[in-house]
Amino acid sequence: MRTIIKTGLFILLGTIPLGAQETKTSFSLNEAIAYALEHNYQSINASRDLIDAQKQKWETIATGLPQINGTVSYQNQLKQQVVQLPGEIVGQEPGTFFETPLGQPQQISATGTLTQQIFDGSYIVGVQATKAFLDYSQNNKEKTDLDVRKAVIEAYGNVLLAQESVDILEKNRKTLEKNLYETKKIYENGLGDEESVDQLQITLSSIESQLKNAQRLEKITLQMLNLVMGLPIGSNTELTETLDVLTQEKITFDLLDSDFNIENNVDYKIVQNLNEQRYFELKLAKSRALPTLNAFINYGGLSFGERFSFFDQGQDWFGFSTFGVDLNIPIFSSLKRNASTQRAKIAYEKAKTQLTEAEEQIHLQLENAKSNYILAIEEYQTSKDNLALAERIENKNQTKYSEGLATSFELRQAQTQLYSTQQEYLQSMVDVINRKTALEIILNSE
Repeated sequence: MRTIIKTGLFILLGTIPLGAQETKTSFSLNEAIAYALEHNYQSINASRDLIDAQKQKWETIATGLPQINGTVSYQNQLKQQVVQLPGEIVGQEPGTFFETPLGQPQQISATGTLTQQIFDGSYIVGVQATKAFLDYSQNNKEKTDLDVRKAVIEAYGNVLLAQESVDILEKNRKTLEKNLYETKKIYENGLGDEESVDQLQITLSSIESQLKNAQRLEKITLQMLNLVMGLPIGSNTELTETLDVLTQEKITFDLLDSDFNIENNVDYKIVQNLNEQRYFELKLAKSRALPTLNAFINYGGLSFGERFSFFDQGQDWFGFSTFGVDLNIPIFSSLKRNASTQRAKIAYEKAKTQLTEAEEQIHLQLENAKSNYILAIEEYQTSKDNLALAERIENKNQTKYSEGLATSFELRQAQTQLYSTQQEYLQSMVDVINRKTALEIILNSE
């Protein structure tokens, strides 16, 4: 069987609950997608990232709004500093000095300060950049949802593929067991040869091996679907759609003729976000040459004592208040700011080049996705026709073999061809589903 596990990336997501659930859950493909968009681990964290971006936007805005801070300072001078004062103050001889402690040994102060940013070019740029960052977070959430949608569709199709493979292989095994039983009886009655028995036994052993592998894959693909949807991997999930019906729904040529607006492509939008980011980084570098102006006002109280009695009634407190303005003017930085600005300009020019490249790549991806989708439909029709032919050939060889007109080797060839065509047919249906999904993601349409 061709490889059907295509969502292995999601197996690396976080800690996986292993306990099986008793309650069965049934999902159509659209229901599975809707459930995953709400419960998938990556989707949950992308939603959190969006909320985080909103909080970061306010955090940036708040830095330019009034800020109030309070401080309390307590000092206990274990060994007081002393000063020497002229002796004349206390009646001593001129030219003499006496020593006295500087202030009291304990003091406490409490201050409240209001600061307000008046002008800062980097703040203005920062506020403008928050919108670009929020747009990026929203686009990242959109991209995550598209990735989750794609992963669910692939995983859903893989489960159906595995289930169909098991059913077909079980039918093939029953047919072979019947053939082998009849051939053994013929051989035991002396009317056949041992080689015919051996040929059928080889084919049966091969089918039994494939069946066991398909049964294991059926379990694994279901676990992967549960993981992508955000369910415990042991959940007994049931799928309400069939591979054939789902394939027929996905065969439509409307997307091939639809108008393509590259502005809807999420990858293009994210590259645009990168351009905006580099643009604001350039503005930020230029803003560092502008002066900054800030104002502050504070009010506080100061108290002294020989001992810690600051909360006693009657304790003296001495108030103070200050108002001030700080103006910082960048004058000369030895061309550091100029070099920083030039680097930011280079990064911005590179981002614009990347945007042009991304636009061309996306158009190429679109053409490739259309071609792959058309090819998938064509291969599906071809494999469907081939399956009908292979079934007819196998049935004719069954009849010829039972009538003694065909050898066991010819029968085995027809059977092997049929089994291979069956798997190709199943895989072609999955390819139609997946390749249409890839085209939808580029167009960003459902």
